[in-house]
Amino acid sequence: MSEVTVKDNDFLRQFETRINGKLAKIEYSSQDKKIFLTKLVLPENFEDYQKDEFIESVLHIVEERNLRVVPTSPEIARFLRKHKQFKDLLPVGIRI
Repeated sequence: MSEVTVKDNDFLRQFETRINGKLAKIEYSSQDKKIFLTKLVLPENFEDYQKDEFIESVLHIVEERNLRVVPTSPEIARFLRKHKQFKDLLPVGIRI
């Protein structure tokens, strides 16, 4: 697996990465100490492992910022269900 470089585009409120020249993004909104990951947008040729690496990289950024994740995107909620190591990022009372 390659290392995914993620940029936080604060102006557009989205995390971005480029793989093979194509833009992938996770749109977000934030409130208090929570970040709502609202939409995952991937180019057609994105492989599953690349999607997982991208989401994982974004979750590490969230973790470094001491934020809690509210996954309103179905794809990100699915990722969190499958990768239990990130369950501590969920706010108290949120189950997915």
